[in-house]
Amino acid sequence: MSKKKAFVLRIDPEKMEMLEKWASDEFRSANGQIEWIIDQALRKSGRWKSG
Repeated sequence: MSKKKAFVLRIDPEKMEMLEKWASDEFRSANGQIEWIIDQALRKSGRWKSG
């Protein structure tokens, strides 16, 4: 398992509520949803290529 870096995220409570709902709809944790969003953004921008 790869190491993960922990950090504090300050986010508007309303945005966090929407994020948690979105995560729940996709059967993910809020943390998993944030990682998925970042992963998608990095891939779309061409900054992350797996493999």
